[in-house]
Amino acid sequence: MLLSRSGHRIHFPVDQEKLEKIRKYQTELGDQFPKFGILIISYNASGHIESTLSRIPEAAYSFIKEIFIFDDCSPDNTYQVASALKENSLWKDKLNIYKNPRNLRYGGNQKAGYNYAINRGIDYVIMLHGDGQYAPEYIPDLILPALEKHYEVVFGSRLINQKDALKGGMPLYKFIGNQILSKFENIILGTHLHEFHSGYRMYSTKFLQQVPFEQNTNDFHFDTQIIIQCRALGVEIHEVPIKTYYGEEECNVNGIRYAKDVVLSVLEYRLHQMHIIRRGRYFVNSDFIYTRKHSPFSSHEKILKKLPSSGKKLLEFGGGNGVLYQSMTDKGLEVICADIQRTPYSRVPEERFINLKETELKSLGPGREFDYVVLSDNLPKMVDDHRFLDSIKRYVKLDGKVIVVVPNIAIWFYRLSLLIGRFNYDNKGILDRKNLHFYTRSTIYQAMERAGYKIESVSYSGLPFEVVFESLGKSNLLKAVDSIYNFFVSAWPTLFAYQFIIDATINYLNAEEGEGKLN
Repeated sequence: MLLSRSGHRIHFPVDQEKLEKIRKYQTELGDQFPKFGILIISYNASGHIESTLSRIPEAAYSFIKEIFIFDDCSPDNTYQVASALKENSLWKDKLNIYKNPRNLRYGGNQKAGYNYAINRGIDYVIMLHGDGQYAPEYIPDLILPALEKHYEVVFGSRLINQKDALKGGMPLYKFIGNQILSKFENIILGTHLHEFHSGYRMYSTKFLQQVPFEQNTNDFHFDTQIIIQCRALGVEIHEVPIKTYYGEEECNVNGIRYAKDVVLSVLEYRLHQMHIIRRGRYFVNSDFIYTRKHSPFSSHEKILKKLPSSGKKLLEFGGGNGVLYQSMTDKGLEVICADIQRTPYSRVPEERFINLKETELKSLGPGREFDYVVLSDNLPKMVDDHRFLDSIKRYVKLDGKVIVVVPNIAIWFYRLSLLIGRFNYDNKGILDRKNLHFYTRSTIYQAMERAGYKIESVSYSGLPFEVVFESLGKSNLLKAVDSIYNFFVSAWPTLFAYQFIIDATINYLNAEEGEGKLN
């Protein structure tokens, strides 16, 4: 409900219940209560900055650590007006005002403000616009989810309740354009946001330090690129409904150019994920969480097809995340997983996991007890891949099988990348930073034969489209794309295959084992 006007601005009610909940958290947490800061970005906002500042709820004084206004070298007197307000402001002890020495533009001004917040030890930074378009009265609405659910990113969304946006005077072309762009972004990125284009946001500085936001654009689609970085990092964005009011503020956004930049940014990210192009802004500081692939052309499904239905013992190296553990046990196999660590999200029970940091490889079990040994994607990470391949023979029965999966460095897009002089590492995939070795089909054949294996068969996986597009394999479009790509894999595997899945048996043993050659 609208309460009163100040100039052309409408004041919105502050949710007292939410304020009380925040105070309760403040009392309970004491010194552990997070430090919340408010970044007010302004440009030619001299006529609105007083109203914006005065509308920050007085009741929030105790839990707001600092308010910092960053004026982006406005040609009007925004900085002077804001400075004059400080002396008589309730917030004078917590208010600091800065003027950029040159115009950094919308994205650049945010970068300056976020770096300031990080350096000041702020835990969460709330971005307000100096023209007051986003109501400061909703600050408690953004803060509470961080306290209740520990959300690191919270947005104020005008389109959760769409009628409120129109009632607040959002121009119809902006309303329609916002929805079309947000729908497009959700489809391409696999997200579910009501609105991508709200400028009312709160970020934890922990999140900001995990993403290279300094590499984002200085233009208006900075906001889109930082959402993409949330997506890349796997950070959930929580939305809270807000009302807004459009008055006489000046809009500096070229809508057509902005829409073009947004579309190009989301497409750029997808191309980055597919390693067709590489962008430093999307290399975020996180460990990639591997998920189960359901495509019939994926390495996961091809490994499972090679395994029997029941009654066999299986040792999986590199299975700390347990992606295939449940599927293997569902087939009736007795599974042991060995890895250097059992990840926090692992599906492997502790009693079925062996930590290779705490035990030598030779202490895994008494001799040749496993019918199958599966080595999935972790051979490239071994310092001495030949020695490792040689050593695991002692755990497989003489008539058992070893399944080795390695990525194909000679896939077409890396050939093209090398052709233009590019070879960029990533947190996952073929160019995982942890990989020490790279294989073509012929080099993995050579490595395994040298280590004493006889290659029985090889199959190939296609590009992991379901991972790129976050599908569970149910999308008819992705199934069609998967099938078409698999046709090319079958026709020319060394050029189009993403991974090689090799089925091998023991060809000969080391003389030191006293068994000599087997054939």
